[in-house]
Amino acid sequence: MSDQYEYHPHRLLKKRVRDIPSGTEGVLMAVVTENVSDNGMEHWMDLAYIRNASGREFTTAITNIEPA
Repeated sequence: MSDQYEYHPHRLLKKRVRDIPSGTEGVLMAVVTENVSDNGMEHWMDLAYIRNASGREFTTAITNIEPA
């Protein structure tokens, strides 16, 4: 698995967003393209890093977020 990643600008950075599948809300901290493969074949995905009210960050696909 490659350790490479790339940060991307996004119109909702530092704004409140909602993860549609879970309904969890938080602040969008970063958008990163990461290799998410666990089997040796590269699989790149754009991930949203969201910080929830407790201060913990979680990731979701960037297509799963909307403004809160």
